[in-house]
Amino acid sequence: MSMTYVIAGFAVGLLVGMTGVGGGSLMTPLLTLLFGVSPSVAVGTDLAFASITKGVGTITHRFNRTVQWPIVRHLCLGALPAALLTTLALSQFGTVNPQVGQVIRYSIAVSVMLTVVALLFRARMLRWINAHPGRQLQGRKLAAATIISGAVLGVLVTVSSIGAGAIGATLLVMLYPRLTSAEVAGTDIAYAVPLTAIAALGHWWLGSINWMLLATLLIGSVPGITLGAMMARKVPERFLRALLAMTLTGVAAKLVL
Repeated sequence: MSMTYVIAGFAVGLLVGMTGVGGGSLMTPLLTLLFGVSPSVAVGTDLAFASITKGVGTITHRFNRTVQWPIVRHLCLGALPAALLTTLALSQFGTVNPQVGQVIRYSIAVSVMLTVVALLFRARMLRWINAHPGRQLQGRKLAAATIISGAVLGVLVTVSSIGAGAIGATLLVMLYPRLTSAEVAGTDIAYAVPLTAIAALGHWWLGSINWMLLATLLIGSVPGITLGAMMARKVPERFLRALLAMTLTGVAAKLVL
């Protein structure tokens, strides 16, 4: 079983390194459905897994110069305070109503599918933006929109514990359509590190992290995400965009079903 965990960690790490997406949306179902881990422990362990794995991926993407740090800073300015405030609110008022949680899941699924459409028609989007430069947010408006988007991310990820990579990729593609797929992956991974780390600390405090399971997963994921991040800049842009679109489609299907 331990070797199965290592292989699962490597596969998820490889995919996250190449696309920035797929950590929580793949690892949590794997732990609960295939390995029989309880949902609370699966979520807590996966958040710790994501923060460490994406931290390693960020280092590799940094060397490859595929992280847009100004965007990361603006996202974190919104996401981190929102995550902390949402955690405090949940500790006071309890978990989110199941009906509200379902609406959140469907909303995330719709936003993810919008990302898929944007990825598939990226060339047309860029042509339209070049023809209508006034429609694209610039300067302070773009920075403000990024910070607000980060705040929305912080709330949604803290409440639902899903979709950090997928939602981040959605926002990056929509707000910054000129980013390459490798830059989307690197920037998405970098901003998610502090966000998932804050959530993981909360689960550590609640005692819902399986440290032995986490260590086994990391044995596979650390080389996996390192290799994936190295490949992100070398594989053809069209292939990487198609891989990202397929991954996001799978995430959206899982959220709905």
